[in-house]
Amino acid sequence: MIVSLIFIAVVILLCVLLSNASNRYGVPVLLAFLILGTVFGNNTIIPLDLDEDAFPFVEKLATVALIFIMFYGGFGTSWKTSRGVAVESGVLATAGVIITAALTGLFCHFVLRWDWAISFLTGSVLSAPAAASVFSILRTRKLGLKNNTAPILEIESGSNDPCSNILTIMMIAVMTGGISGGRIAGMFFQQMLVGAAFGFFLAWISLKIIRKMRFVSSGYTSLLMLAIAILAYSVPSSMNGNGYLAAYLVGIILGNQDIPGKKELVNFFDGFTGLMQVLIFFMIGMLARTSSMLHWALPAAAIFLALLLIVRPAAMLILLLPLRKYSLRQIMLISFAGLRGASSIVFAIMAMTALSDDGLIGGRFDLFTLVFMIVLLSIGVQGSFIPLLSKKLDMIDPNADVMKTFSDFSEETDLQFSEVIIDEHNPWLDKEVMELGLPSDMRLCRIVRKDGKKILPGGHTVIRLGDHVVLFSKAFKSNSQLMIIQKTVKKGGRHDGEALRDNDKTGSQIIMIKRGDSTIIPNGNTVLRAGDLLYINQAADK
Repeated sequence: MIVSLIFIAVVILLCVLLSNASNRYGVPVLLAFLILGTVFGNNTIIPLDLDEDAFPFVEKLATVALIFIMFYGGFGTSWKTSRGVAVESGVLATAGVIITAALTGLFCHFVLRWDWAISFLTGSVLSAPAAASVFSILRTRKLGLKNNTAPILEIESGSNDPCSNILTIMMIAVMTGGISGGRIAGMFFQQMLVGAAFGFFLAWISLKIIRKMRFVSSGYTSLLMLAIAILAYSVPSSMNGNGYLAAYLVGIILGNQDIPGKKELVNFFDGFTGLMQVLIFFMIGMLARTSSMLHWALPAAAIFLALLLIVRPAAMLILLLPLRKYSLRQIMLISFAGLRGASSIVFAIMAMTALSDDGLIGGRFDLFTLVFMIVLLSIGVQGSFIPLLSKKLDMIDPNADVMKTFSDFSEETDLQFSEVIIDEHNPWLDKEVMELGLPSDMRLCRIVRKDGKKILPGGHTVIRLGDHVVLFSKAFKSNSQLMIIQKTVKKGGRHDGEALRDNDKTGSQIIMIKRGDSTIIPNGNTVLRAGDLLYINQAADK
C-alpha cells in the first residue's frame, strides 16, 4: 500500500514536470503522459501487476475520466463565440464522424485486406478527433486562428465522441450477433435522442437547484457539479441513450448561464479534468507493450497516413466545400487538426473487453495496440506541426484570443468587490454619489440601508449613516506579488494595547485585523489587542 502511494505521488510529480517541459519545448503534453505511462508499464520497477485483466478496470476508469472531460469541454465552451459555427460543427461531429468511419473501414478492407467487421470496427473507433487532444494544443499554444476556426474545432472535437461511441457500440452488437442490419439506424437515433433529451432536462433541473441553493463553501458547489456530470452520463446510459452526449450538453448549458461561483467552478474543473487527463493517458500508456507495438507499427502508420492525407481531408471537403464560406486553406487546417486521442483508445478497450471473450478480436488482432500507435503518431506528429502549419497557411490571427472560445474566467479581467460601512466620521456621510469623486475605474454598485433595503444608486443618491456601500474595481494584477504574512498579538507582548500610529514600521503595513468574528480595516487610531490576527503587507524588495 505504501509503495503504491509513493508510486502514485512520483507519477503525478513527473507528469507536472513533463507538462512544464512540453509547454516550453512545444511537445504536446498528452504525448508526454502516454510515453511516461509506457515507460513505467514496460519496466519491472512498477509496483502493479498489469495483464489482460487490467483492460476492464482501465476501461471503467477511463470512462469516468471521459465523463468529466466531456462535461467540462461543454462547460468551458463560450456559446456566444461559438454559436455562429454551431451548425457546421454539429454536421462535422455527426456526418463527419460517419464518413470518416466508413472511409477508414474501406481502407482497412481493401488496402490492409482485413475482413469487413474488423475494418469497420477500426473505422468506428478512430472516427472522432479527441476533445482533450485538440483542447490541449489550442490552449497551451494559445493559437488565435482566423475565420472562427478555433470554435469550429472546439465544438466538433467536443461533441463528436458520442457519435463515435454509438458507432462502436453498434459494431460490437453486429459482431456479437446482437443486432440486425435493420435495427442499426433505430439504435443510432435512440442513442442520440435519449442522450439529448435527458441532457436538456437535467440542465433545466440543475439550473433551478443551483440558483436556489446557497452553500457555506464553494467546495459543495463543485461536488454538486460532479454529481450532475455523473448523472448526466449514467441515467441516459441505463436507458440505452448516449451518456457522453448528455454530459456535453449539460456542461455547455450550465457553463453559459449565470450561476453562483462560476469562476471557482472553472478553477476547480481546470485542475480536476487536468488530473483526469493525466490519469487516463498514463494508465493507457501502462497497458501498451513495446513488443506488440513493433508488430503493429506498419499497419498503424498506414492507417494514420490514410486518416491524415485521404480520409479526414475527403470528409472535410465533402461537408465544408459546398458551404462556400470556407477557403481551401481553412479546410486544410481543420482537416489537419483532427487529432486522435484518448477517446479512440477507450473505445478500443471497450471493444477488446466485449469481444475478446468470443475470440472475435484479441490475440492475432490487437485493436488496443493498433489504436494506441495511431494516437501516438497523431498527437506526436500532427499535434507538433499544427502551429507551424497554421503559420504556413496564414491562418494565425494575432488579434484573436483562442481563450475567448472557452468560458475561461481566469483569463478574463477580474472584478474586485469591497464594502464600506458609513459611520459618523466617514467623509461620505450625507453626500450624493456624484460628489464622492470616485476614480474612473471604480464604481459604487449597491447601497444597503440600515433597515436592509437594497438600492441601486444613481448620481443623486445620498449616502446615509449606517449604509453598507458596495464598490467594485479592477483586481490588482502585477508581475510583483503582494507578500501577506499573518501574525497574532500575544497577551502582554509589546504590541498589546499599542495604537497603529505607534507601530509604523518601514517596509510593512497592517492592512486587516481579525478580532474574534469581526474583520477590521484599521487606521492610525486602531488599538491592537491580545489575540488579534494581523494581516501584514510586506514590501517585496525589503
